[in-house]
Amino acid sequence: MNGAESLVKTLALNGVEVCFTNPGTSEMHFMAALDRTNALRCVLGLQENVVTGAADGYARMAGKPAATLLHLGPGLANGLANLHNAKKAGTGIVNIVGDHATYHIEYDAPLTSDVEGVARPMSDWVKTSPTAEGVAADGAEAVRQASTHPGQVATLILPANTAWGEGSAPVQAGTPNTPAGPSAADVEAAAKALSDAGENGALYLKGNVLREPGLTLAGKIAAKTGARLLAPTSNARIDRGAGRVPVERVPYVVAQALDRLSSVKQLVGIGENEPVAFFAYPDKPSQMLPDSCARLQLTGADEDGTRALEMLCEALDAQNAAPAFAERRTDGGLPDGTLDSDKIAAVVSAMLPENAIVIDESVSSGRQLNWQTAGAAPHSWLHLCGGAIGAGIPLAVGAAIACPDRKVVALQADGSSMYTIQGLWTQAREGLDVTTVIYANRAYAILQGEMAAVGVENPGKVAQDMFGLDRPTLDFVSLARGMGVEGERVDDAGDFQAALQRGLATPGPYLIEAVI
Repeated sequence: MNGAESLVKTLALNGVEVCFTNPGTSEMHFMAALDRTNALRCVLGLQENVVTGAADGYARMAGKPAATLLHLGPGLANGLANLHNAKKAGTGIVNIVGDHATYHIEYDAPLTSDVEGVARPMSDWVKTSPTAEGVAADGAEAVRQASTHPGQVATLILPANTAWGEGSAPVQAGTPNTPAGPSAADVEAAAKALSDAGENGALYLKGNVLREPGLTLAGKIAAKTGARLLAPTSNARIDRGAGRVPVERVPYVVAQALDRLSSVKQLVGIGENEPVAFFAYPDKPSQMLPDSCARLQLTGADEDGTRALEMLCEALDAQNAAPAFAERRTDGGLPDGTLDSDKIAAVVSAMLPENAIVIDESVSSGRQLNWQTAGAAPHSWLHLCGGAIGAGIPLAVGAAIACPDRKVVALQADGSSMYTIQGLWTQAREGLDVTTVIYANRAYAILQGEMAAVGVENPGKVAQDMFGLDRPTLDFVSLARGMGVEGERVDDAGDFQAALQRGLATPGPYLIEAVI
């Protein structure tokens, strides 16, 4: 077999099942190998940032990496924003990036670039395969690197002649490094600190501890000590809703975060040290905790947070403590009248199907979603982790492919949707069970707020023009239909309920443009 086929078979041997692709000429032998072997499910994205974002969403839900196939340096560059988000989320991805044949590089053809240089800032591991015989071993190592806790972005560059040259047999990947737990001394110190702080203590949770068994362990610790359970503003995945231990996300807005954290005197970090502001602002702090708060980081992102919680439970004798669980909210009827973001949240909370996956790129319109949906049916919630907008629609693609038996509900800001709107086409082509709600406020509303936050009052026509999404107004229903997705536009809360019901009942993709 050639190098490309040895790589495809190596990926399949090591548990990679899906390849999200946007190939070009340099990847034709890899595509031919995918075609011959039929070893991986191939999913086409019409732009590379859809491809990388879909791989992120897939891995967050599947618990293992997908592969991507990207075309040379420029194709990889097109996907870097969502690789940035994936890296911040701790997502495992195996990028296969084609390059010119090694002997062709010297001629500086139009698509020649420093592919390793493009890859390095958004990758945890980068390698160019120098020979066809070594491609399978390099592919196995890429899978091992991507599978390393909590998940890493591994980029393997495949020159064309190493793809078409004679390869080796597939190679089994080595075992990823086992994440370390904390020392017994650190656990004892954390247990004492939380016990002493009582209701003024907090556990700051990040990573897979925001799923089971981490949630229940954290709930037992909170029940024993009185500590609050906190999480960053943006998280790769939180399993939440009625019957699950609730975790409070730190607000995005600095003033709100300072207020909510003002009483915390002791914070113990699991996977993260402490909450910080997304940006610097004049006369506002970068750190959200009060100066008087003591910090103790029990584990970092690359360590075993679940084991840390188990050890902390034991040290506190909290194994039999009864965690507090979120209750199903059924009080009050559904809202009516002119639609706004609060009414969207109320309807979503009431109607969200059990075991749904929520993709949250609602940006400024969804800042109250966390508390408004705490009593919804049990679900998984995926955030935009790196702040690079344009992740929501691709994340929904990947999550739906990873979990075809679960409804995906994407809560999507209008401005950021336009970065990767092509993902709707992939949803239609693959028949994915995704209902997308577009928050159509006709503006980059977050930038309007940020202008005020940095102290600029009364912005003029130029600034207002750059923040508005009018002249012309975007027509998301037409955009969706042009890519094979049915949809409708609503501006009334009652009409939104009916539209959401139709979307949830549709087995394939559906879009609702919610004008607010």
